[in-house]
Amino acid sequence: MTTRERTYQGLLYLLCIVLSVIILVPFAMMLVNSFKDIRESALFKLTLPTTPTLENYKTVLSKAYFWRGLRNSLIVTTLATVLVNGSAAMAAFVIQRKDGKLGNALYYLLFAGIIVPVSIIPTIQLMMQSRIHNTYLGIILFYGAVNLPFSVFLLTGFMKTVPREIDEAALIEGCSYPRLFAQLIVPLLRTPLVTCTIVTVTAVWNDFSAPFYLISDSKKWPIVISVYNFASQYYTNWGTVFAFMMMVILPVLIVYALLQKHIIAGLTTGAVKG
Repeated sequence: MTTRERTYQGLLYLLCIVLSVIILVPFAMMLVNSFKDIRESALFKLTLPTTPTLENYKTVLSKAYFWRGLRNSLIVTTLATVLVNGSAAMAAFVIQRKDGKLGNALYYLLFAGIIVPVSIIPTIQLMMQSRIHNTYLGIILFYGAVNLPFSVFLLTGFMKTVPREIDEAALIEGCSYPRLFAQLIVPLLRTPLVTCTIVTVTAVWNDFSAPFYLISDSKKWPIVISVYNFASQYYTNWGTVFAFMMMVILPVLIVYALLQKHIIAGLTTGAVKG
């Protein structure tokens, strides 16, 4: 290894350390302050609590709107993920197997969705005209549209590695296209579908802006928006707020820790081979 390569590698490691600190410090502050009482947590210090307490977590778990928000998040996240994965798998199959300009046009049209930002005001107007504003259906369709392009991009890249001879052999044996897709193609897409699932779940579960603008009924708020119930203009128990935030991100951390190998494998398969 040359001196230039060592310098480059050292700078890369330094950059990774700096980025890790930037990400981990807020998380560590949130974690330690969730075990502090109301006075100590209001100081926002990155120090261990003098008298650790679980009262903040007990308070969070005793609130009905916490469980209501958890239920809403599970409903929206699950249905949005199913919608994205199902639509992306079918779209990737058609795009990759469709020869000619039509397949390429569909691919680049969907790929543009990764680049083009979301315009929230036209979205609200469209939902109000369609009478799906402030409904589960509206927010699920919104998340489906927003997260579909990346999943199509990833699955299309993987579909290029699936030989067309499989399709031809199945069709010769009398297999229909729906059966071919369901029994042959979908099982082959298992690894990238796991990646798409984790990416979609993380994006939907942690999103704050979309439900804030698209859902006005507090009973339909997802768990991320429910943090407003713990804060007010004149009084806020920050220890409870931090405990609530820890409860919100805990499911995502667990899922990511268990499936991180599948995420890396799926991204590598779809991006490099595609």
